[in-house]
Amino acid sequence: MSPPIKPIAILNPRAAGGRAGKHWPRIARILAATLGPVAPLFTAHPEHATQLVRRALRDGSELVVVIGGDGTINEAANGFLSNDELINPAARLGIIPLGTGGDFQRTLRLPSDFEQAVNVITRGNVLPIDVGVAHFTGLNGRPAERYFVNLVSFGMGGAVSVRAKNFLTPLGGKAAFLYATLAVFLTYRPKQVRLTLDGKPLPGELSITNVAIGNGRFHGGGMHPCPQALLDDGLLEVTTIDHLNMFELIRDLPVLYSDDIYKHSKVNHYRAKTVLAESRETTLIELDGEAVGSLPLEVRILPRRLPVLVSAEGPLTPAEPG
Repeated sequence: MSPPIKPIAILNPRAAGGRAGKHWPRIARILAATLGPVAPLFTAHPEHATQLVRRALRDGSELVVVIGGDGTINEAANGFLSNDELINPAARLGIIPLGTGGDFQRTLRLPSDFEQAVNVITRGNVLPIDVGVAHFTGLNGRPAERYFVNLVSFGMGGAVSVRAKNFLTPLGGKAAFLYATLAVFLTYRPKQVRLTLDGKPLPGELSITNVAIGNGRFHGGGMHPCPQALLDDGLLEVTTIDHLNMFELIRDLPVLYSDDIYKHSKVNHYRAKTVLAESRETTLIELDGEAVGSLPLEVRILPRRLPVLVSAEGPLTPAEPG
C-alpha cells in the first residue's frame, strides 16, 4: 500500500460505553508509528462523522480510519458518497472496531486487537463492497435517505434498536441486544407488511416478527439473520420471520441467533436488488444498528461502491460459520 495522503481518524469518544475515548491515546500512538501524522477528528453529535469525512475527502484525504462501532462506521461510510458516487475515488476506509454490537466487524473478520487492526489498514487489501441505499420515513416524520453497509431491518428489530442501549451495554453487545429483544417482546405485536422484491409483490400481507435486508450477515450483537450474505455480490439477502409467540421466541432463540436460521419453519429467504416494504401501521426501522424511522422503506443496492481495507483472508463467506 503506497503512503496515504492526509490520513484522518474519526473517533466517537462515547462508543462502547466510553471505551473508545479511553483507548484513543494508545490507538493514536500505534497509528502515528505506522502511518505518520494522522489528524484526529472527534464526533460531537449524530451524523457528525458524515460531515467530517465529506469535508476531509474534499480536502484530499485518501485514508479515513474509523474508530468505533457500527453506528460510527455507518456515518463514515455515508461521508464517502454523494449522489451515489464516491467523493474521492482514491480514498479508502479503514476500521479499528470498538463498539457495542460489532456486527460489521464479524462479517469483515476484523481483529479486535488494535495493533492487528492497524496492520490490516497499512498492509491489507482493498475490497470494493456493495452499499445499500435506503429511503424511508425519518424520526421527524419527513422522507429520509441513508446509505448502509451492513443491514437494515424492520419490525421487532426496529423496536429493539430503541432499547439496545441499556444497563447491560458495558458487558457486550450480545447481552444488551438479547435483553432488549426479550423486553420488547413482552409488548410487541406482529406487523402486517407488504413486500415487493425487484418489482414483484409477494402474495398478500405478511404477519411478521421481523424482516432483515442484509448486505452483511449479522445484527443484534451476533444474530445471523442473513448467513448467506456477501458484501460484493450486488445482491441483498432478504430474511422474513413470521409471527412468533412468546413460547416460540424463547424456545427458538438459539436457532434464530445462529447461521441455521433458514431451517426454521417460520423463516423465509429471498435475494433481490431492490426491496419495497409498506405497512398501514407504524413499523420501526433500524439501519446498521441505529433506530432511524419507520416504513415505508425502499432499498436498492450499489454494487462494489465503497473501498474498504480488509485482511488477506477477507470477509466471511456463506460456507464459513460466523
